[in-house]
Amino acid sequence: MTNSVHDMGGMHGFGSVEPEANEPVFHADWEKRVYALQRGMGATGLWTIDGGRASIENLPPLAYLDASYYKRWFLGLERRVVAHGLVGDDEIAAGHALRPGIRLNRKMSLEDAKKRSFAHFDRPAPGAARFKAGDQVRTKNIHPPTHTRLPRYARGKLGTVEAVRGCHVFPDSAALGAGDNPQWLYTVVFAARELWGEEADPSIKVSIEAFEPYLSPA
Repeated sequence: MTNSVHDMGGMHGFGSVEPEANEPVFHADWEKRVYALQRGMGATGLWTIDGGRASIENLPPLAYLDASYYKRWFLGLERRVVAHGLVGDDEIAAGHALRPGIRLNRKMSLEDAKKRSFAHFDRPAPGAARFKAGDQVRTKNIHPPTHTRLPRYARGKLGTVEAVRGCHVFPDSAALGAGDNPQWLYTVVFAARELWGEEADPSIKVSIEAFEPYLSPA
């Protein structure tokens, strides 16, 4: 989450979340195609899931706000295939190929797609965890220009470690293509008043998943 418009937690002016009763997975056939394209291109290994998230986060604010969920996926995929040299901006504008395609050393059949499982992101720990359940911690007030999983509303806040979730790929590094850089992951709980101020409901608590580099001892 860079400091862009997608990081909406705690922001005002967007109204309440209105769940759609019996909402279908897809609202239109083109959304199914976008999902299939995402899965198929993900199998090439050209980018990580965090790199995919970053490409969506970096969409122009008006384009992001104007787009539906799957349209954001599509626009992010456009950015990635251009960035990796698979397609040119001129071809995107034209709506068709202008040059021979680039051959990738990977083929994915329909049967492959049916068997494909989602990736696992747990990794061997490079060292002992710094914190344990019950420890008081404070999140760092960071403002990186690139991808991070620490939301703005929870930066610089006092919380308590609820659980240690093991060691996992660090999204901030993976999004940049800088490798797994495994880091310990924690569930950290915050009082609503710590996050939102004295007018917040004192009975509410909020938990987030926070990587060790986001935390300092309180």
